[in-house]
Amino acid sequence: MSWSSEGAFVRTRLVVASVIGVAGLVLTLGGSGFVVPWLFSSTAVLVAGIEAVSMVRSMVRGRLGLDLLAVTAIVATVAVGEWLAAFVIVLMLIGGEALEDFARRRATRQLSTLLSDVPRTAHRSRGSIVEDVDVDEVAVGDVLVVRPSEVVPVDAALVSDRATFDLSRITGESVPVGVVATGTVSSGAVNGPAAVIIRALRPAAASEYQRIVQLVAGAMESRPQTVRLADRYAPWFTVLAIALGGLGWWASGDPRRFAEVLVLATPCPMLIAAPVAFLGGIGRAAKADVVLKDASVIERLSSVRTVVFDKTGTLTLGRPTLERVVTVAGGPGREELLRLAASAEQYSSHTLASSIVETAKAEGISLARVTSAVESEADGVTAQVEGRDVAVGTLGFARRRAAQTQPAVVLGGRVVSYVVVDGASAGCLVLRDPVRPEARETIASLRALGVRDVSILTGDAATTAGAVADEVRVPVLRAECRPSDKVDAVRAIVERPVLMVGDGVNDAPVLAVADVGVAMGARGATAASETADAVVLVEDVGRVVDAVRIGRETVRIARQSLWVGMGASLGLMLVALTGVVPAVVGAVLQELVDVVTIVAALRAAQPGARSDATVRRVRRSVPAR
Repeated sequence: MSWSSEGAFVRTRLVVASVIGVAGLVLTLGGSGFVVPWLFSSTAVLVAGIEAVSMVRSMVRGRLGLDLLAVTAIVATVAVGEWLAAFVIVLMLIGGEALEDFARRRATRQLSTLLSDVPRTAHRSRGSIVEDVDVDEVAVGDVLVVRPSEVVPVDAALVSDRATFDLSRITGESVPVGVVATGTVSSGAVNGPAAVIIRALRPAAASEYQRIVQLVAGAMESRPQTVRLADRYAPWFTVLAIALGGLGWWASGDPRRFAEVLVLATPCPMLIAAPVAFLGGIGRAAKADVVLKDASVIERLSSVRTVVFDKTGTLTLGRPTLERVVTVAGGPGREELLRLAASAEQYSSHTLASSIVETAKAEGISLARVTSAVESEADGVTAQVEGRDVAVGTLGFARRRAAQTQPAVVLGGRVVSYVVVDGASAGCLVLRDPVRPEARETIASLRALGVRDVSILTGDAATTAGAVADEVRVPVLRAECRPSDKVDAVRAIVERPVLMVGDGVNDAPVLAVADVGVAMGARGATAASETADAVVLVEDVGRVVDAVRIGRETVRIARQSLWVGMGASLGLMLVALTGVVPAVVGAVLQELVDVVTIVAALRAAQPGARSDATVRRVRRSVPAR
């Protein structure tokens, strides 16, 4: 049953029970009180039957839940004639479920807003006709009209000369972004004050905003391990409650004592506390621009002991700038070398490739025709460019094609792409990718949170990666790694759980094998985002710290709420053994415990004592990719 339908069902039961309660009160005041016991008792038995069905379903799935306590308490109070107490239990039980539904909706308000904003229709233009179609009917190449203040329905290229878009819900960028003709526009962006024409680049299902929504929907429907912790405690708590009730009955000789004890053992705190806390944590993470794919990710985040970073696009900005082109004697000149390299790099998904291509275009260099191209993940790309065999990539990649390739002498922090043309070394391209301003403090904050080991895994050369590692103060570095090397390295880590942060297609395998995989940027490679457990929606590696802190605080609050609820119920049951707590009073006291437990669990949705943005003081305006 979905949350919406479940919530409606709970509220309907609450309304029905309230109406019966009012009717009973009216009958009592009207002198027809003899009807009230029958009315209340039959209602209680009916609700107990509904709960019993839920209990049986849980047992069929191999889980003895806490429904048994609720059913036993209702039946016991009806059996001993405590019909008012039975009805109060029913009313409080349904009220607790309604309160849980309210808490769920409050905790996921941020996520629900995201879901409600998903574009449903698109204005497709065909000649002079503009028709409204379902967004799922939009095909690649369709020309669409986006009216003022409308949400862009699919990833597209701008056909109009220029436009302004609000990308805050995608990237967190608060300032509207200007886009010129042929520029890309992400689905989920909000158009500015003028209508614009766009051309679809992807269908709706593959577009960026819809992918984010799918992640959110999956997170809202998940059921984490800590929630199942309540079910694991259920058998012994149930046995203890029934045993205490039996002890009271045996010691007093009065079966009412059994009912009085069980009334105080109703399981709402255990059933509600953990789910509400985890949903609050998901909502809080969303406010910090981190989408968690599964609520169980929170529990794994809470116990992370090792964090591993990719370098390019993760600890660095991922937007390298070309500093110089180095040629060799007898080889192509500067412009020709850049033209050949950029032509081949058009077919690479690596961050360096896009920088090389953009630089060539900015210099007015026309790219050559490519007849075939093959990319080797994290190594480089080979292509047939105007009949010439061109390879662009790492030093090792180049040396496998031209053994005489010599390493370039560059300053620390520079990245070098080597170029081989027709089996001979032709030179190299030296690029600089600055370290993110918040990177060093992010690593320091992770250590302050109790993370024991921090390391870097990268495919770049050791000299380049070493300069970055020194700048951000990470002592453990493994360079020149292929994707399979990264996977092996993460699997070999002893101090677990391991959190891996990466960006790019080559990071997808290692993100999948890590205990917690975090993909940097919703605009990063689709493979990385889809295999990760969490996606950081803005260009800020500091949000990884926020995610870990939110995980730890959420689990702490969930466990606190769980133990407080069970402890309070147990304490009240011990008091009830003395016979000083009537069944009706016990039912009301138990509901107060429920309310306190839920309110305590809702703390997980609120920012902690420290801001969720740990490194805000070094925040800078960096346009999203």
